[in-house]
Amino acid sequence: AQLVESGGGSVQAGGSLRLSCAASGFTFSFYCMGWFRQVPGKERERVATIGSDDYTSYLDSVKDRFTISRDNAKNTLNLQMDRLKPEDTAMYYCAAMYNRCRDIKYRGQGTQVTVSS
Repeated sequence: AQLVESGGGSVQAGGSLRLSCAASGFTFSFYCMGWFRQVPGKERERVATIGSDDYTSYLDSVKDRFTISRDNAKNTLNLQMDRLKPEDTAMYYCAAMYNRCRDIKYRGQGTQVTVSS
């Protein structure tokens, strides 16, 4: 199984970025998929998840700013990030999850997002 993220970069506060995750080697449509982020020295945060039934869930601090979506035909997971804040700066990575979106089965290497004030 492989997950490859893209779309990270540097942006000013208030700007937007769109992250993508290309999945291969497993049946993408069967899995709950999620985006996580981590800053060195801090705990990992679960940013958003989308189930195989397209049910979505978000971290409170990103609600109404981030949108998770999936394209099962293309085996792709996306995260549209709008109105970015400096506190959104982190390494973002995607993951295939199980156990009702609670545990990670596979994860990618990540893509860096940096938001300057």
